[in-house]
Amino acid sequence: MDKPATDIAHRLASHAEAVCRRYLSQGRREGRYWLVGDARNTPGRSLYVRLAASPDGRGAAGKWTDAATGEHGDLLDIIALSGGHDQLRDALDEARRFLSMPLPEPSADVPRPRLGKVPTGTPEAARRLFAASKPITGTIVEAYLRKRGLADLRGHDMLRFHPHCYYRPSEDDAAGTRAAWPAMIAAVTDGDGTMTGVHRTWLDPATFEKAPIATPRRAMGNLLGHGVRFGVAGEVMAAGEGIETMGSLRSIMPAMPMIAGLSSAHLAGILFPATLRRLYVARDDDPAGNAALGALTGRAMAAGIEVVPLSPLFGDFNEDLQLLGDARLCAAVREQLMSDDGNRYLVPPG
Repeated sequence: MDKPATDIAHRLASHAEAVCRRYLSQGRREGRYWLVGDARNTPGRSLYVRLAASPDGRGAAGKWTDAATGEHGDLLDIIALSGGHDQLRDALDEARRFLSMPLPEPSADVPRPRLGKVPTGTPEAARRLFAASKPITGTIVEAYLRKRGLADLRGHDMLRFHPHCYYRPSEDDAAGTRAAWPAMIAAVTDGDGTMTGVHRTWLDPATFEKAPIATPRRAMGNLLGHGVRFGVAGEVMAAGEGIETMGSLRSIMPAMPMIAGLSSAHLAGILFPATLRRLYVARDDDPAGNAALGALTGRAMAAGIEVVPLSPLFGDFNEDLQLLGDARLCAAVREQLMSDDGNRYLVPPG
């Protein structure tokens, strides 16, 4: 970044909350962070902006990370991405207007440098990572899922295991954080089954839990409209945010096609199969989950698709599965399904 851009980024950081309220208006403040769906101001909680420097000095004000994609940057990037500015000069001019700074004199003979895109990883790189991974049977991924209550892992071929998946530490990670961990690799596909990306969940081999790192979940590739799919979509389908959430519903409805959008923002933007007539939305019990349900309902109704919300008793359906067990989860979900779908898809625990 050149000196004028660096200076302006520092000025923006000293007004971090005001910048977020202006350019990330769909988000909200929680403690020392501003939470929103993504850098383009989508509702949700995947992206977090640090509003003040961390007490230990590791994290600077104005720095942000999108936990769903691994994107990161500063507030000048936010202004560029939320405003659709692909030229650095345009983003700088907008930042100067926000800061009430004078605009520079125009110069016709100086070309405008383009802003570099924030790296997210290409679909090709995602496919290579998935190909380098192996089935989950007998691995830490299987142990992690079983610890989350997912006992029947048949039909989970979209999930694989990588023993040493690279992790790029962020400013929120402790000094000396390992750069590689075992990971669950989930294939993100479009409606035709073409892989467009992957989702990585780094795991701790000592505990069979998520790894003790700042962002143990990140995606790469092209996620918008796509997701991690369970089964082939037909007239009825269920959609939700997390892999574990949808795996929990899959444990009691193994024949119902499902998709995990991987974040509230991406759930709201999933593409509908041409055959879809009824969509069950497994919402997370939080404001981002409510926002995703509202956005998805509006899009589906406009497409002539019936939407039926599925609400967990606790935070999400994986939490329900772990706290209630299969039988009580099955009973709670049955009450929310259309009667024909309950008879067709629900398989009560034996």
